[in-house]
Amino acid sequence: MSSRHALPPLNCLRAFEAAARLASITRASHELALTQSAVSRQIQRLESDLGKPLFERQMTGLALTEIGKRYYHLVQRILRELGDASADIRRRPSEQSLTIASSPTIASFWLSRQLSGFQARYPDISIRMLIIEDPNRLEPGECDLGIYYHLQGEVDPVGMTAETIFDHEQVAVLCSPTYLAREGRPADVIELLEHHVLMVVEDHYHDWLTWQCWCETLGAVWQTPARMLSANSYQLLMNATLAGQGVTLGWTRLLAHELEQGLLVEALDTRIDSRGRLSLLMPGQARSVPAAQLFRQWLMEQNADTLMSVES
Repeated sequence: MSSRHALPPLNCLRAFEAAARLASITRASHELALTQSAVSRQIQRLESDLGKPLFERQMTGLALTEIGKRYYHLVQRILRELGDASADIRRRPSEQSLTIASSPTIASFWLSRQLSGFQARYPDISIRMLIIEDPNRLEPGECDLGIYYHLQGEVDPVGMTAETIFDHEQVAVLCSPTYLAREGRPADVIELLEHHVLMVVEDHYHDWLTWQCWCETLGAVWQTPARMLSANSYQLLMNATLAGQGVTLGWTRLLAHELEQGLLVEALDTRIDSRGRLSLLMPGQARSVPAAQLFRQWLMEQNADTLMSVES
């Protein structure tokens, strides 16, 4: 980078963009699969090359300087456009292919069952599933569509439109019949917190409802559960719940099959409305992909109560 017109290395720009977006070197290192020191060195190299500080290091974390804010928006736009263009070049020329991104839980418990109907109607369209836990890590160019729980203002992937699939969704306290027979039905929230194994999601992306939020919504006094099974994967915890290892919070429509088949039952009669809505995320370029348009139309036909559409 000796020339004043030389471009910074791409890895430095990616490290800067991730750290700025996540406001954390630690979270950026997890996302990029690098060490914290490697991310820090790349940012320092970029700041040295530009001759200006991009971050203010504060006790509460990273904060962008005014120059850093302007540079971040520019870098984010350029990286997104570069990703879109690269994905378009890599994409198979056939219009009969479709890439759908989703979280592991939605893909395995709901979407995989839905796809059989679409494939029966459109047998010539090839489908590729892209499993990404955090919707904010989606690059518009790497998928045609995404299916995630959407919370406006919290789960808003850049450059995508969110269209609601379920117009109404509830969250219930669920367990397997085996667990309920073994441990007994809790009489109330306090007994649930004091005597039952609660499944706790670590590192959630603000789309998952936490037990504390659930308690506060009910107006109950929160206390740390006496017994917990925690993991950074909701899918793993759902499998553990099905295996009779504890109690979890679950969406009743997403898990309708498991509830109808008696694989899951409600440990408490109390349900609350979901903060998020299962939504179809559509990048701008997907509007010109025939297979994406066919899937959207088919999906909305299957869930005809979908009326709400919001812009991310």
